[in-house]
Amino acid sequence: MQVIADGSNSDRGLLIPLLQKGQEVHGFISPATVNQIAAVTGASPSEVFGVASFYSQFRFTKPGKHTVKVCLGTACHIRGSDRILEQLEHHLKIKPGDTTRDEQFSLERVTCFGCCALAPVVVVDHDVHGRMSLTKSRRLLQQYTGK
Repeated sequence: MQVIADGSNSDRGLLIPLLQKGQEVHGFISPATVNQIAAVTGASPSEVFGVASFYSQFRFTKPGKHTVKVCLGTACHIRGSDRILEQLEHHLKIKPGDTTRDEQFSLERVTCFGCCALAPVVVVDHDVHGRMSLTKSRRLLQQYTGK
């Protein structure tokens, strides 16, 4: 973090770049990262957390080995993505923003991937799975667990 900061202890303008770097390095924003950024910028830990929690790009839990993102944009929603999300929540036993206990999967909801012609869409890691159905979503996770 100190490499990004130029030694100035009062540069709150670095909060977002430092949060982005912390998440890039660790995969999420930990309490230790919040405290380190606070020390570097001169902001309080609560101010750093406040900025991080304002933006949806930052996460506060360790991501799973695989990230499952379900599109809830208009085209996907009309074609049942909300039911697919509910099924994945039930199967994984987590809510969006959480990670499974075995740290294999994280679940996220996304507004739009920009591939509406394939609706409903689920993206696992960087693999786009279009025209998803409840039946397909049951089998989808098996591709990533080998089970």
